[in-house]
Amino acid sequence: MKENLPTQKINSSLATLNFDNAFVRELPADPESSNSLRQVHRACYSRVLPAQVSAPKLVAYASEVAELLDLEAAACESDAFAQIFVGNQLLPNMDPYACCYGGHQFGNWAGQLGDGRAINLGEIVNLQGERWALQLKGAGLTPYSRRGDGLAVLRSSVREFLCSEAMFHLGVPTTRALSLVLTGEQVTRDMFYDGHPKEEPGAVVCRVAPSFTRFGSFQIFSSRNEIDPLRQLLDYTIRTDFPHLGEPSVAVYLQWFEEICRSTAEMIVHWMRVGFVHGVMNTDNMSILGLTIDYGPYGWLEDYNPDWTPNTTDAAGGRYRFGNQPQIALWNLAQLANAIYPLIEQAEPLEAALQLYGDSYKQGWQEMMAQKLGLKEFVPATDLPLTADLEKVLQLVETDMTIFYRKLAELDPIDEQDDDSLLAPLLDAYYHPEKLSKVNKHQISDWLRTYLHRVSQDGLSTNERRQGMNAVNPKYVLRNYLAQLAIDKAEAGDHSLVNDLLQVLRQPYAEQPESVSFAEKRPEWARNRAGCSMLSCSS
Repeated sequence: MKENLPTQKINSSLATLNFDNAFVRELPADPESSNSLRQVHRACYSRVLPAQVSAPKLVAYASEVAELLDLEAAACESDAFAQIFVGNQLLPNMDPYACCYGGHQFGNWAGQLGDGRAINLGEIVNLQGERWALQLKGAGLTPYSRRGDGLAVLRSSVREFLCSEAMFHLGVPTTRALSLVLTGEQVTRDMFYDGHPKEEPGAVVCRVAPSFTRFGSFQIFSSRNEIDPLRQLLDYTIRTDFPHLGEPSVAVYLQWFEEICRSTAEMIVHWMRVGFVHGVMNTDNMSILGLTIDYGPYGWLEDYNPDWTPNTTDAAGGRYRFGNQPQIALWNLAQLANAIYPLIEQAEPLEAALQLYGDSYKQGWQEMMAQKLGLKEFVPATDLPLTADLEKVLQLVETDMTIFYRKLAELDPIDEQDDDSLLAPLLDAYYHPEKLSKVNKHQISDWLRTYLHRVSQDGLSTNERRQGMNAVNPKYVLRNYLAQLAIDKAEAGDHSLVNDLLQVLRQPYAEQPESVSFAEKRPEWARNRAGCSMLSCSS
């Protein structure tokens, strides 16, 4: 049994982390104690210890997340911190476990999945009374590891660490990341499952969220007709994560599902706003809190293409492509509705809640597009055709979505500009501006004239409109090639770019002139490079 780290060896703020661990205290546990691969029935979790590693080394930590946990900077930079958040040592009252859940993968029921490479250290309650679960990704085998080794590599860990924090600062609902720690071990991975495995540096990310409960957490019990633990988990979830709904009952179960429908719609609207593509929207990767969870083969929409998916596994079918994300979220919610049906036994209110998702998404999307375009409000009569035509315009030639919206804010509604003058402020958004034909220029300029006429009807000053647009259209996102550059350096022992990106991505809407190189569109060398345009579930 792994021993707790002696208190005298740890910084005071680490020693005072207040672990409450209600999840393991109140929910049914796996009765078997061995860490062996197996089917786990009628249990929400299995107790398991993280693996020991040889040489933990801190790569980076997020100071804002440390503050959420009441951790001081000195604690985060201590040797004890790296030992604890790689899994080598336990703090007093940590009670590690891996969760049992199932899920639909690419539309097919996969049965039991579970935390195959994630180990929860427990839940702390901070000085503000907030509950935060701490989870190590890549900390070793669990009963749910299936054919894997429970480990993670630096490549995927850099991407998860940076994207978690980038999304938070963009205003997207998300899980957080406290730390990224090298293990000192080598891990064998076949990145594209094509028979070319290689050794890569191992790493562990500490993920932080109020809860890591997923749609699949309920599906596994329902699929097995294990109704008592299904009810136990739902009652616990309502009392712990949704206490404002009141004591659990059938009526409260329905209110709970309605709230998940609304929060999921809000999350997807944000994804579409910033051009984020999750890449693997399986039901086991959907949070009941409406948080973006499990950063695997995600990507950022650089040139605007609604059919793009970053996941090579999904390349043929495109199930999880950018433009399909709203529909997939609805499909996943329907699977959650099926899972809780045995506790409700009424189809109509569940169907009404799913309709609520559609209505919430539609309203949220319209409000979001009005903000992106600098409009006071979305007026369907004029703005539905305006946005429909914009989608066509963005696909006429290869157009960088992030730069286009940012540059659109710079336009002034000056009368009678010719096509070239009107397009001049936007040229940086085009990957090959020299390929803009005269017809293309005229089509885009026609849309711009319609847009500027619509803007003028609102009566906002150019400065007011620009400030509003720049508050929702980021200048900086975690572009795929930037993440890969940071990975390349980190694998060579240089962690500076990981920390530089973390710093820049803390203020994605600010100009940050000293960091303008991080706002540049994808370079040509990254167009087809692995890690920049092609990703897999390998981590």
